[in-house]
Amino acid sequence: MVQSDQDVTPTAKAGTQSLQDLSAQERAVLDMIVANPFVGQQQIADALGLARSTVAAHIVQLTQKGFVLGRGYYLPVSKRIVCIGGAVFDRKYHAHAPLISETSNPVSGYRSHGGVARNVTENLARLGVNIGFVSILGDDETGRAILDNLRLLGVDVSRAIVTNEAPTAEYAAILGPDNELALGIADMGIFDLLKPEMLETVWPQLASADWVFADCNLPQATLEALLAKKSGSRFRLSIDTVSAPKALRLPQDLSGVDLLFLNLDEAHSLLRHPAGTPRLSADQAISALRERGVAKIVMTMGAAGVHIGDENGIRHIASVPAQPVDITGAGDALISGTLYCLLDQKTLPEAVRTGTLLATLTTESDASVHPDLSAQFLEAHRHRVSE
Repeated sequence: MVQSDQDVTPTAKAGTQSLQDLSAQERAVLDMIVANPFVGQQQIADALGLARSTVAAHIVQLTQKGFVLGRGYYLPVSKRIVCIGGAVFDRKYHAHAPLISETSNPVSGYRSHGGVARNVTENLARLGVNIGFVSILGDDETGRAILDNLRLLGVDVSRAIVTNEAPTAEYAAILGPDNELALGIADMGIFDLLKPEMLETVWPQLASADWVFADCNLPQATLEALLAKKSGSRFRLSIDTVSAPKALRLPQDLSGVDLLFLNLDEAHSLLRHPAGTPRLSADQAISALRERGVAKIVMTMGAAGVHIGDENGIRHIASVPAQPVDITGAGDALISGTLYCLLDQKTLPEAVRTGTLLATLTTESDASVHPDLSAQFLEAHRHRVSE
């Protein structure tokens, strides 16, 4: 189905700078496709005085850059995010008393769908964002339930991969009576199957997005391929390091990363900071990451708030006071709230303030994604954010 003119005009999808990146011939071809999405290559060639092979080459480039979605010239809608990364079945156990090792401990169990990319996807879907999701799941009851839940929320899961080579990823968290994580275990082997060639099959969906969010559950080679292919595309790329060991999957040259989410431990890992030497401050780590090519950085510091860095310098954003029930999913919520606002052209400080609010609201529920979340729900709690 061809989108309406309101959705497919070049200025609706791309900023002026993105259109300026096109050659004059590419822009002329795009203008003809926008005017008539059913126009043939020979018609374009005749109208512009070009060879048909030249028109075909320009259309390939427009597809790679995300201005059209391939055969049939389906054109992208505006304000779209695609998340690529982990989808996990979570098991959480809350201890009733301080944990004692090497014996049985009474707990209350809770099961839910998780994974960084999946949680971010659900948060954004509940906020009304046009969202696509790319991951790999086992051909099992758990994997089917995760995809069915996202479909019901209106998420495009058409590019998710289902395999019988491995079971759907699982994560188990044991929380102490203080609601802090005491032990986490993970079976994430299925994500090793997300090979770099997978990007080829989903590239039109990624290239046509305003933002692509990836987590470091992706294999190292796939993350490197994503950064390499991102060059020349017009989407903005956001990455979450997930953990200190997984941060090592990112290359040392971080050019092409428009927005990086991580904590200070993950920053030390990513920077290969020598063991036994004095630890970096948040500001020092952010400066070092900016030197590696990252455009914007959001460094979470727990209850101490968030440090952000971009072309305007480094600033601190206070956390929103909370009465936590379960901290699981707070970081994913911060990412979601931040991307939600950046999609709406808010500044980084404005976006992160919303992210900290959503993180707090998430910790005040039992779920990894707040079950009452909506744009209206978020707005109703806006008064809790201090400027």
